[in-house]
Amino acid sequence: MCGIAGIIGRLDEPNHAALERMSHAMVHRGPDGSGTWISAPDSRGWGALLAHRRLSILDLSPGIKPLYMARSSDPDAGWSVAFASELRALLASGLLGTPRLDPHAVASGVWNGFVVGPGTAIKGVDLLWPGRLLELDGSGKEVRQEDFWRIPDRAPDPAMDEEGLAAILEEGLRLHLASDVPLAVFLSGGVDSSVMANLAQRAAQSPIHTFTLAFEEQELNEGPIARRIAAAIGTHHHEVLLTEGRFVENLGAALDSLDQPTFDGLNAYYMSHAIRTAGFTVALSGTGGDELFGGYTSYCQLPVLQRWSQRAAWVPRCLQVAAATVVTWPLRRSGATVPPQTRWAKLPEMVLHGDDLLALYQVAYALFLPNFQRELLAPGFAEVLADGLPTAMRRRVIAETRTRTPLSAISVMEQRLFLGERLLRDNDVASMASSLEQRMPLVDQVLCESVNRLPDQARYQPLGRKAMLRRIGLRGLDPALFERPKSGFVLPFDRWIRRGLKGVMDQTMRDPQAIAPVGLDPVGVERLWRAFLDGAPGMYWSRAWSVYVLIRWCHRNRVFR
Repeated sequence: MCGIAGIIGRLDEPNHAALERMSHAMVHRGPDGSGTWISAPDSRGWGALLAHRRLSILDLSPGIKPLYMARSSDPDAGWSVAFASELRALLASGLLGTPRLDPHAVASGVWNGFVVGPGTAIKGVDLLWPGRLLELDGSGKEVRQEDFWRIPDRAPDPAMDEEGLAAILEEGLRLHLASDVPLAVFLSGGVDSSVMANLAQRAAQSPIHTFTLAFEEQELNEGPIARRIAAAIGTHHHEVLLTEGRFVENLGAALDSLDQPTFDGLNAYYMSHAIRTAGFTVALSGTGGDELFGGYTSYCQLPVLQRWSQRAAWVPRCLQVAAATVVTWPLRRSGATVPPQTRWAKLPEMVLHGDDLLALYQVAYALFLPNFQRELLAPGFAEVLADGLPTAMRRRVIAETRTRTPLSAISVMEQRLFLGERLLRDNDVASMASSLEQRMPLVDQVLCESVNRLPDQARYQPLGRKAMLRRIGLRGLDPALFERPKSGFVLPFDRWIRRGLKGVMDQTMRDPQAIAPVGLDPVGVERLWRAFLDGAPGMYWSRAWSVYVLIRWCHRNRVFR
């Protein structure tokens, strides 16, 4: 099922109507079929009301979608628990009264660019932990809660080798290819998507269909290299040109598809829309390869910083921070509207947390330095998180990484935070907005468990290359096709924000009445916007975009502090 919703409460007309509103709000998740189920009432007239939406496709999964849950604090409300596959479905239910913005979400949006769970943008609504089983009784009282799957403990096994892993990956891909409707593959031109396309074509009886999003801005256009890779694999290739004009014209619908504030997701939205328009209902993507095999710069840089911190432990931490501040002092002499927010400018903050790998990870990924975050946020909002994370998430990641090697710990952080809290949620709503099921063979529990049995040397070295994944997945292809600097699947946001989007963003980013109700400081936001337009060091498009999307999402969904 591609979308579910439910209420535990009185089996009366108001709750029936609320369930119908939730189902209707998710029609894009399953336009081909829907249904409801109502339990028998108990002695009080209470029970469970369930609804589902589905696409007409072969359903492979027992459940890999997010699940949002709200609990009523009013004993006279007539309901105790409501849940749905999308946060906006709960908003549409009418059960939440006047929804309030959670300060944790605002602070997380400013630090991370997205809302880190288990909380959500709305107070009183939480995400069920991935791999968590929650059992409730007929009144909504918790009966049982346990994890049926977690990221496995690191357990190197000499019996797990490249040949064995290849067989597991190929079998997993074969299962993901099972479909009774047309199936496509996202092909960005990078290693992970090329692995998916190559293995899928090797398993298919006829040319598979691959899709690439191309741009007029050649510095970010992967169309030509994707075309060469598709030709080498032998796929039936489709290249979809996304112009600035088309992007701006459809931006309203794209932003409306975001279930929570996030600076990501629109690339997947436009790609999914193009694939669905071409008549496909299922698509494979290569999401997950970097997290499993060490493709990000974090695997190279953070262990080095941690080792230097440990070697310099004899020097008082305050002196280390002072030295880092002196080294980076020339960066702060620019007289810019906002102090530099570059990776080098973060050095004093990273030295401060040098022996804490999770804190290092969070500072490295932070959109802004902590001091400027405090300028952007309303009073008191910056203090609700620790290193940009809610307490529950921070404790969970620490528990999952405590006994691991640095590289293995970073992999867990990337899986739990970057992949789980950002990519999977954003890709889910972006693809479902076009009624497209996105399948990710590299985000597979059997594969994850198997990769986790590899020794670090075989799994990660040489760092950043994903060498084992290349050898398994790119067989038969010229290695020279992939000897390019790594680049993410990114839209030409910087140029488009300065041109076609500048007017509408300028109006929002300079409007105190739009900014203050969402927990941001109008003066700080306007400084940020000016710094971006002036090209201040480290003020990349993602900084301004994340704040703009947060403001717009709150006003679009009428969720305020």
